[in-house]
Amino acid sequence: MVSDIEVRDNPAQHRFELLVDGSVAGLAAYRLREGAIVITHSEVNREFRGQGLGNELAQRTLELLRSRGDKVVPVCPFFAKYVVEHPTYDDIIVA
Repeated sequence: MVSDIEVRDNPAQHRFELLVDGSVAGLAAYRLREGAIVITHSEVNREFRGQGLGNELAQRTLELLRSRGDKVVPVCPFFAKYVVEHPTYDDIIVA
């Protein structure tokens, strides 16, 4: 059972990391574009799949970006679908 979930920015590797009990369980890769963070790819490690952690990664990454005042371009298909299904993030999404 998952007890501790966190998302942190790892700017040196241009990715947000999903930590489960201190271990990297997934990531959302990004690149910087003037005025926005472009999410290019996301994945959850095989041993952590089937627990809803992709949604946790998307939600917590978007919340972190919102808290920093960043705008987001969801190029990654998973993130693109997530923001369509969760219009509460419309305020931070740009094309």
